[in-house]
Amino acid sequence: MTIPVLFTFDASLEMPAGVAISSLLENAAPDTFYDIFILHGPEADFSKSKLNALPEKYGNCRLTFRVVEGEFEGAYEVRGIPETAYYRLIAPELIPEYDKILYSDVDVIFREDLGRFYSVNLGSNCFGGVDNCSALRPDEQKSIGSRLGLDWRKGYFYSGNLVINSKLLLEEGLTSEFRRLGKNRYKQQDMDIINIACNGRFVEMGPSFCLSSFLYTLCIEKRQEMEKIYGAEEIERALRCGIVHYNGVKPWSGACLNMDIWWEYYRRSIFFDEAFSFNFWNSEMRRLEKLSLGKRIKLLLRYPLDR
Repeated sequence: MTIPVLFTFDASLEMPAGVAISSLLENAAPDTFYDIFILHGPEADFSKSKLNALPEKYGNCRLTFRVVEGEFEGAYEVRGIPETAYYRLIAPELIPEYDKILYSDVDVIFREDLGRFYSVNLGSNCFGGVDNCSALRPDEQKSIGSRLGLDWRKGYFYSGNLVINSKLLLEEGLTSEFRRLGKNRYKQQDMDIINIACNGRFVEMGPSFCLSSFLYTLCIEKRQEMEKIYGAEEIERALRCGIVHYNGVKPWSGACLNMDIWWEYYRRSIFFDEAFSFNFWNSEMRRLEKLSLGKRIKLLLRYPLDR
């Protein structure tokens, strides 16, 4: 099976992108070939990047870099999320080779083959994605309604991992609608845009497709409620081999949930750098040493050793 996978990032995210792609290729099924597309702005030059060595190392992929010029220039940027985040919105135009494309952010670790996700039947829906579980979040229910004027019961979906119905988006001219909405200053940027334009037109996929830090917390702390929504098998699969999405603090920049998983893949990747690793962990140790006794106790209570 050939599976097209899209990433969009600039040169500053080359290393984490490389780790994410390495984890993707390591966990590919024997008969899976990943046709990987990387969209980036004109200022990024990946001609000498280590990324180019990945097809030679793994053999089950092809990397294609495509420059995006003049699209979403000056678009609203917040929380350090760059313009490249908007490129996924026009992926059907930039990657015309496929009617359906998998998209992923680079702050992820893949732990299984993506065949079962790519095989999902989207029908007349625009995307396949993971709901942010508003059903268990009264504050989010109010926010979706007051901020965007949407009915939370129809779902509010993460944009970090998507199955894109490229053919349908082109046929219905939705990429043009995305461009129009892209001129607005939405708090959640591209994520707000796809939820506004395609409200009620998502195939809901379980947390294993995008195990965000928040969903991971819900799976641990409210497991019974999550199992009622998604089923026990899906929750178990999400925890065991789901796509880990670090959509808060990044594991290469600070301590966060599931950081051990990211560092495991980083250490065995071609992007591993001994000095970077030493500096990171040395810095974290020094930071912890400076904490007061009270803060250390609170930290232990929050992350007990048997979790």
